[in-house]
Amino acid sequence: MAKIHRPRRGSLAFSPRKRAKSEVPRIRSWVSEERAGMAGFAGYKAGMTHVIMIDDRPRSLTEGMEISVPVTVVEVPPMSIAALRVYEMYNGGIRPAGELWAENLSQDLARAITVPKARRGTSLEDIESRVDELCEIRVLAHTNPGLVTGIPKKVPDIMEIPVTGRSVEEQLKAAEGLLGSQVAVGSIFSVGDWIDVTAVTKGKGTQGPVKRWGIMLQKRKHSRTGKLRHVGNLGPWHPARISWRVPQLGQTGYHQRTEFNKRMLAMGTNGMDITPEGGFVGYGVVRNEYMLIKGSIPGPVKRLVRMRRAIRPGAAFAPKAPQILYVSRESQQGV
Repeated sequence: MAKIHRPRRGSLAFSPRKRAKSEVPRIRSWVSEERAGMAGFAGYKAGMTHVIMIDDRPRSLTEGMEISVPVTVVEVPPMSIAALRVYEMYNGGIRPAGELWAENLSQDLARAITVPKARRGTSLEDIESRVDELCEIRVLAHTNPGLVTGIPKKVPDIMEIPVTGRSVEEQLKAAEGLLGSQVAVGSIFSVGDWIDVTAVTKGKGTQGPVKRWGIMLQKRKHSRTGKLRHVGNLGPWHPARISWRVPQLGQTGYHQRTEFNKRMLAMGTNGMDITPEGGFVGYGVVRNEYMLIKGSIPGPVKRLVRMRRAIRPGAAFAPKAPQILYVSRESQQGV
C-alpha cells in the first residue's frame, strides 16, 4: 500500500493567530526618500473589477498584447492633518519630544478623540530651536469617512505617518506646510508606482483545524466516533504538554497582513468612471478619488487600507504608467 503523506498546509510563520488589536493597521517600517512629503496614505476598499491593458512586463509571453487584469478599487478621499509630532533618540530607540496641533481641526475629529480647545503643545519656535536633537518628524493624519457614502460611519481613523525628506530640517518644513490642510493621494503616489498594502483580513470567528490549518479529513475507519474533522494526534506522552505546532481550533481571520509590491494601475477623481452598474456589491457608488491596484488586497469591502511606497521593490522594471484600454463597468448583480 502506498504511503499517505500530506504535509500541513497552514504556515506557522504567522503564529499566534490572534485577532488584530485595531482595525487601523500598524506599519513599523517606512521607505526613506529624498522627496519631501508624507510617506503613506489610507483609503477604503470598495470592491474588485477588471481592466484591459497592454502588457508591459519585459520578457513576458504576452508582452505588447492586450490582457485582462483583475484590479481592486480603493476609494481615497483627502486626509486631514491634525498635528505634527517630533521624535528624538532615547535609550537606543526614539521617543516623542513634542507635538503641535492645528488650529482648524475637523469637526468629525471630536467623534474619535477629545479635541484640544486651543492650539496646544510645543510651540513651533521651540521645535525649530531643537531641530539638531530631533531624528524623525511625523504627522497625525485622519481619514474623512463622512465623505464616503459606502462607509456606514463618521468616526475618522487616526494614524501616524512619517514625513520624508533629505534632512530633519526639510522634513519639519514640509510638515509645517501640511499642518491643518487636506492632502490628496495624487501628491503622494503616481500611476505605475509599486506600493505595499496593509489591512486587517476578513474575520471568520472560531474555526476547526480543517478550515484553519488545512489538515486532512480522517478516513472512515480512523474515527469510529464519527468525528472526521479532528486532528489525529495531539502529540507524544512526554513532554506532558501540547505543542503549539499541533493544529487546533481557534480564531481564524481578522489578522493584520501586508502584501508587498502591488502595482498601482490607475488613479482618478470621478468615481463613476469605474463604478459598475448598480454599484459595488456591499459598498455602493464611489464618489471620491479612487485608485486601481493590481490583484487582490486583504480585507472585506469597507475595510480601512493603509498604503506605503514599496519597501523592497523588485528589479524587474522601473515604475511607469500602464496603458489602460478598458475598465469593466458591467453590473455585478445581474442587472
